[in-house]
Amino acid sequence: MATDVTLLLEQITQNRDGKNRQALDRLLPLVYDELRRLAASFLNREHAVSIQTTELVHEAYFKLTEQRAVDWSNSAQFFAIAAQAMRRILIDSARRRRAQKNSGSKVELSDALTVAVDAPGNLLELDLALSELETFDPQQSRIVELRYFAGLTIEETAEVLKISPATVKREWSIARAWLFLKITGA
Repeated sequence: MATDVTLLLEQITQNRDGKNRQALDRLLPLVYDELRRLAASFLNREHAVSIQTTELVHEAYFKLTEQRAVDWSNSAQFFAIAAQAMRRILIDSARRRRAQKNSGSKVELSDALTVAVDAPGNLLELDLALSELETFDPQQSRIVELRYFAGLTIEETAEVLKISPATVKREWSIARAWLFLKITGA
């Protein structure tokens, strides 16, 4: 599957004027299950998120296929960028819900079923901490994004970042410890 995805991504990269709709149409069935797995992983960790898995997958896929400045090189890179897109979508959703909650507006009964009581604080705290980490250690921030949000293995993360698996393990451990201290205030 990875080879097929990579070939389609190369076709999309080579033909950015939109004429290669066939490659995009063939790509979705190949990546859909993995995108759903990524989305479900995100949503299982963040119980306060009110977006559905299918909605997150479709929105992320749309954002990915609209990319014009990315030279797709392989499926690992595609899923890493998909994870970034999902993170941004979830953060935007959390910010909208927080703004709605703070504005005193009413929650419709249909929305009440998906809005968690404890709101989107955890995801926003993680995003702020990760953004701060990125200012002084972009590589650690990227590793966290790939491991936590994309669900990539140590080896896949190393491949995307073009570093050794040992470096990924070391930086992942340091970044997790720093984030824990930052978020908990310990």
